[in-house]
Amino acid sequence: MMATQQPIIVLKEGTRRERGKSAQYSNIMAARAIADAVRSTLGPKGMDKMLVDSMGDVIITNDGATILKEIDVEHPAAKMMVEVAKAQDEECGDGTTTAVVLTGELLKVAGEMLEKNIHPTIISRGFKMASDKAVEILNSIAKPIKKDDTETLRNIAITAMASKGASAAKEMLADLVVKAVRMVAEEIDGKTFVDLDNIQITKKQGGSISDTQVIEGIILDKERVHEGMPKIVKNAKIALVNAPFEVKKTEVDARIQITDPSQLQKFLDEEEAMLRKMVEKVKSAGANVLICQKGIDDIAQHFLAKEGIYAVRRAKKSDMEKLAKATGAKIVSNLDDLTPKDLGKAGVVEERKIGDDRMTFVMNCKNPKAVSILVRGGTEHIVDELERALHDALSVVKVALEDGKITPGGGAAAAEIATRLREYAPTVGGREQMAIEAFADAIEIVPRTLAENAGLDPIDIMIKVRAAHKKGEKYAGIDVETGDIADMMKKNIIEPLRVSTQEVRSAAEAAIMILRIDDVIAAKSTEEKGKETGKPGEEETEFD
Repeated sequence: MMATQQPIIVLKEGTRRERGKSAQYSNIMAARAIADAVRSTLGPKGMDKMLVDSMGDVIITNDGATILKEIDVEHPAAKMMVEVAKAQDEECGDGTTTAVVLTGELLKVAGEMLEKNIHPTIISRGFKMASDKAVEILNSIAKPIKKDDTETLRNIAITAMASKGASAAKEMLADLVVKAVRMVAEEIDGKTFVDLDNIQITKKQGGSISDTQVIEGIILDKERVHEGMPKIVKNAKIALVNAPFEVKKTEVDARIQITDPSQLQKFLDEEEAMLRKMVEKVKSAGANVLICQKGIDDIAQHFLAKEGIYAVRRAKKSDMEKLAKATGAKIVSNLDDLTPKDLGKAGVVEERKIGDDRMTFVMNCKNPKAVSILVRGGTEHIVDELERALHDALSVVKVALEDGKITPGGGAAAAEIATRLREYAPTVGGREQMAIEAFADAIEIVPRTLAENAGLDPIDIMIKVRAAHKKGEKYAGIDVETGDIADMMKKNIIEPLRVSTQEVRSAAEAAIMILRIDDVIAAKSTEEKGKETGKPGEEETEFD
């Protein structure tokens, strides 16, 4: 008889398993908890979060990606939400909070449909159709912008920074951002490319936000190597050398025996002559500034100072590469190869004291392909948050320059998608129609949250927004300052097309992925094993 057989144990003892509806609901709950955690930070009136890590370090921010990176997430479905924010941040640099909030809302409406016994595969198919249609709608309402339209680029940067702690100085910062991005933009085969690695952000607390500036060149976190060197060099001719100004040691083990004091003197003289020769090579190439990636011997420092050459040692490789782009110099690995052609030019090279540190400023480069932004602010937290705001603003201006298309902000794009999806759903029919309509409801979380965070009545606002879009006002969004509905394009509340499409795509993909899970099999954690076996990881330890 089959009934008398022993039960078959497949999984190891202590393995947790959730299946069916309970697995789906627990995943949805975990993902929604993450979305709710960042929801209050959305928009210009969003609040900030204070994150304290295990070491006691404090971060104050309202940047979605930063918040999710810093909090320790345990649940596997919640970890997938963190991935959504990460992907959005890497692709566009902005829109992380929106992407996470939208994912959470999609899962909420999916949970309601699961309760009506609609199969997850049908919901997934409907969501996929809705997200494809949403991207199509976004492309249809996007407006093109010209590469030299600095005013529009500036407005894009202002929109990105409006919700950050830096919003008080957003106009000034936006000018700096647009200036920096346009300097490093490169044309390749008629297309514009911007590599943000060519924009160096140097943070120094002290001063105020208004002291933040763009340097047409590079800031080195190094001082000159000798006090006798000039502090300022005008019309600098810069040699970038990746070779040590030191006497070479032999590769093999060799001993030099000196039997006579005069031999010792000759030996020292020869060392000195070698170093003098190295300095001569720099001098004869016509350089008056030397940036060295390796060390510079004390005697060589003395000779360089005598020649009036400003020298810096142990510069970082990344800084050397940026300097080459900014000044037009070539990095030379062998001093014998240094020629006047390899030198870069800069208007001024000077050492400045900022706070407690001395730094070298290579400035006024002609047509630099690498620039620096010196970020100043009252406290460390302000400077850090400023850097995050600049990262977002630089990223959106880069994306706008590369793609040349913009969409309205202020929840207008989301409201237009919702309106058009509701018209599209009946043409699909079947159960997928319900999923598409649910997607339309979910995407309205963006304008609704903006209204809630601004202290407005979300129901009244949503009625007004829907009515405006029904009339065909496709750029109608929420003006959180006045609490009214306004044309976002006229109000200059705009963002790049890529930010909006990435938000919709990544939110839909993550929601579908979480929805399709019907079984969670979790192995026993190491801590639990430790408790049972008395191995490390055990809570209580007794000492005799």
